[in-house]
Amino acid sequence: MTNFRKLLELLIQHDVKFVVVGGIAAIIHGSAQATYDLDVVYARDKSNLQRIVDALAPYEPYLRGAPAGLPFRFDLRTLRNGLNFTLTTTLGDIDLIGEITGAGFYDSLVSLSDEIDVMGSKCLCVRLEQLIHLKKAAGRPKDLQALAELRSIAEERRRSNPSGTP
Repeated sequence: MTNFRKLLELLIQHDVKFVVVGGIAAIIHGSAQATYDLDVVYARDKSNLQRIVDALAPYEPYLRGAPAGLPFRFDLRTLRNGLNFTLTTTLGDIDLIGEITGAGFYDSLVSLSDEIDVMGSKCLCVRLEQLIHLKKAAGRPKDLQALAELRSIAEERRRSNPSGTP
């Protein structure tokens, strides 16, 4: 079982630049769907990559679904040479997304996100409207299934706040 709280706390404590997307973002916006991993789009600059390594390396990141014993080193070089990583750790599963279908890279997603409070600390979470766009763009069956609920949440918000002001 993934310890979402601890994974988020680690990223925040290490000043990692990231945006929460995926199932946890859906839950933050009111979804009742279950999720099993933390999905984050991360900044690809060298200092941020190092902060990711510093945050996660103690928790033994390994490629999720890879055969046991497959050589894998979670370090700056690996992150720099890769882009999207589906990892399992001793704290659970995390997907590090360097480029996300429907939005691109971290810098493109920042303006489509809002700062939220996570256990007394702040991080960015993609806005509901953009999450709907990302799920549609991904086009996977599980993403398409989530669309109806997310659209319903968005419609309910529009009805309860027709002016669109916070």
